[in-house]
Amino acid sequence: MQKNIYFMYNKRPFILISNDDGYHANGIKTLVKILQPVADILVCAPEAARSGFSCGFSAVEYLRLKRRHNMGEVEVWSCSGTPVDCVKIALDQLCNGRIPDLILGGINHGDNSSVNNHYSGTVGVALEGCMKYIPSIAFSSCNYDENADLMPLADGILKIIEHSLNQGIPKGTCLNVNFPVAPPFKGVRICRMAYGRWIKEIVKCHHPRHYDYYWVVGQYNNDEPDAEDTDQWALSHGYISITPTKIDVTDYEFMDRLKQWDF
Repeated sequence: MQKNIYFMYNKRPFILISNDDGYHANGIKTLVKILQPVADILVCAPEAARSGFSCGFSAVEYLRLKRRHNMGEVEVWSCSGTPVDCVKIALDQLCNGRIPDLILGGINHGDNSSVNNHYSGTVGVALEGCMKYIPSIAFSSCNYDENADLMPLADGILKIIEHSLNQGIPKGTCLNVNFPVAPPFKGVRICRMAYGRWIKEIVKCHHPRHYDYYWVVGQYNNDEPDAEDTDQWALSHGYISITPTKIDVTDYEFMDRLKQWDF
């Protein structure tokens, strides 16, 4: 934590942090603790858990913004909306015209690899930053324990941020970073998303007042467990996975085939 990190332009970066577990979550407090010695930080995060909101934003509800107790010297705000709402309102109302050098989501309590990328509010934070042309990273841990000690992630997080600032992240791309459940970590793997599906997703229940209700639950099924170039393989074998994720979801290969169709 005391190591000196050289950042581009030889200045302390300004970093906006949000999450989908809420401003009070252990993961976001840990991320602030890791970065406070080397960066100027602003926190704006949901007032309560907002998991699964992806890139959703509040189109018909108004937003409330509330000042919270500092984390050390770091200013903390909560927003009544989604993770994406937090990024939008922070950039518009709290940054005072200063553009963050980085936008970070996390540290999430739970795996956001594979198709979880598409559901995750933590990744939604990074995608929103990416759509604003601000370098952005989502950090998640496969440890679902809300009270887990996440400080062992510090070295990996600092190195990834250092490289991202010094080397740059391309316009239109953000990083989805996942850590295995527990250290020691074997290293870093640059990965593609694994193909997988959520199955057995709905549990039907019957209420004593004579109506049915449903829980969305499910279990994840990795459809290519032996593919060694995927994020799921890396995590299951003790590696930190980094998946570069683009906001341009165009299938260029199929687009060329579509041009041959007779419309």
